[in-house]
Formats: sequence, C-alpha cells, structure tokens
Amino acid sequence: MHSVPLWVCPDCGRRFANRNQSHACAALGDLARHFEGADPNVRATLDRLLEVVHELGPFIVLPEKTRIALQVRMSFAALMPKRKWLDGHVVLSRRIDSRRFRRMETYSPRNIVHLFRLMSPDDVDREVEMWFAEAYAVGEQRHIGRSLQK
Repeated sequence: MHSVPLWVCPDCGRRFANRNQSHACAALGDLARHFEGADPNVRATLDRLLEVVHELGPFIVLPEKTRIALQVRMSFAALMPKRKWLDGHVVLSRRIDSRRFRRMETYSPRNIVHLFRLMSPDDVDREVEMWFAEAYAVGEQRHIGRSLQK
C-alpha cells in the first residue's frame, strides 16, 4: 500500500514509519508477563480486542515493558493490563466525544490519543470496534494523505 519502506532500528530491530523514530530501544518482552497477577477476565478482554483487530487486517503485537502496542505502519493502540481491568488508548485522526473515553491528548492535528478502560470482554461492543477500525486506518497512515501511497 505504501511506497515508503519502514525504518528498522539497528539496535532493537523494531520497525517504524519514520526514520530514527524516538523509542524505548529495548527487546520486546513476553505477552504473558503482562497478565501475571491479573484476573483472567483481563486477558480475555485483550483476546477479544485482538479478535476485532484481526478482522481489520494484518498487524503486529508488541509486548513492550509497560504496555502492549498494536502496530501496522505506526502504533495505533496500546493496552496496559491491570489487576481487574484493561486500560488502553487508540490513536485517532479526529476527536471523538464519548463518555467512555477517560481523557484525550492531542499530539498533532491528526494524532489524538483517546484513553479508555475496559472491565470485561463484554465491553468490546460495536462502539469499541469502530474506535479500533478507525485507529487501524491511522496505523496504516491513511489519515495523512495519498503522498505515501503508490
């Protein structure tokens, strides 16, 4: 879809949409480690979200030190398992007002982070599916125009 190849960090091997992308240059961890001491429902909630994203297309799960990032060309979501719930955020190209967002942080005009909390797999409803579909398109960098596309 894009003619600009991903840049690969020579130290950690991670791939990024931008050359010399600032990042915590470290080896990826074990996904299971994020769920040690957590209620099994927390892992079930993550698994439900991953099912939703698999329906959207290919992506990479990056178990980092403090979060689990989801990436296409760029990271479009991050999840932070807690003992009884799953905190996370999606990166969207526009502000979406929903009472379910705990807060929003604007990093640039087309990169707005929307923070949420999910208590169970049942919380992954149509609204959440729509957030992840829009965030996946941001991960593909569809929101920045046709200049990167073939």
